Amino acid sequence: MKTTGFLLVTLLFPLLLALQYGEKPQQIPQGWPRPLVDLSRMDPDEIQLGRLLFYDPILSRDSSISCASCHSPYNAFAHSDHALSHGIGDSIGFRNAPALQLLAWQNRFMWDGRFSSLKEQVLFPITHSGEMGEDTTHLLLKLNRSGRYAQAGMKAFSDSQLTIQRMQQSITQFLLTLVPHESRYDSVMRRQQTFSEQEQQGYSLFRQHCNSCHTEPLFSDFSFEQNGLTPDSLLQDKGRMSITTKTEDLLRFKVPSLRNLSYSAPYMHDGRFRSLRQVLAHYTQVAGVEGLRGGRLGKPIVLSEREQTDLLAFLLTLDDRKFIFDPKHGFPAELVD
Repeated sequence: MKTTGFLLVTLLFPLLLALQYGEKPQQIPQGWPRPLVDLSRMDPDEIQLGRLLFYDPILSRDSSISCASCHSPYNAFAHSDHALSHGIGDSIGFRNAPALQLLAWQNRFMWDGRFSSLKEQVLFPITHSGEMGEDTTHLLLKLNRSGRYAQAGMKAFSDSQLTIQRMQQSITQFLLTLVPHESRYDSVMRRQQTFSEQEQQGYSLFRQHCNSCHTEPLFSDFSFEQNGLTPDSLLQDKGRMSITTKTEDLLRFKVPSLRNLSYSAPYMHDGRFRSLRQVLAHYTQVAGVEGLRGGRLGKPIVLSEREQTDLLAFLLTLDDRKFIFDPKHGFPAELVD
């Protein structure tokens, strides 16, 4: 009996600690599809290391910007002050920085889907000359001179020395925790609240016109579709075709989730729309736009002004303030010197 009791304590002690300090496995909301990675196996210490790295400008060549500079938690891990992403030395990027959420359900990353691995994608902006512009050798020298990262690395990997692979692994684990699921919509689906009459009407319109691409409950199927926008005359962005070279992929961009839209403006791959009203206006007159070549968006969505307002009322139920202001994935106190 004593041996059995000892074994039970040994097995349960880590779980009890996790419950006490909030370090429990990521929970998948009921009724959601299974993610492509096993979120229950993520390591809290690796997540915390990834969180530190995500917010630390040490990752950029001149220590001027961090991942969070373009992916702010208060903008659903997107950004709101300019249409295109900005890098070191006031360089201007090629596309709008997308919201970082629901990444565990995706197998292609960036607007054009150029990466099939989130670990690959994590490294791209760090080393890109127009974004963070850092060299991996120099970055490791900086990180491994830091007592902060020696301590965090020891906790996560039982080794004070960081490697590029460990850095990628940690940031990836942190990003996989970004799962908004406490919106008003979610409460209604759990039968804890009910939609207003206007929200319900907007929900019906959404299911009729939008749900084929922005599929519930993730509000995207993460496919690549034509959005009916003509290319910006300066950017001349060909979308996924620039990766696959297939003509049928011309002007196809990744379908973003509609969760937290209030926080993630501006909208579209090039950030050309500042408001959701502008987005809806575009989709009500999209037919005949040059470059629309047989995707699912084959004709305009016919909506009256009243119906557009109802649809917007529903879309606002997808905002998740608890996610936006959750301190677990906000700026870490350890970085305050």
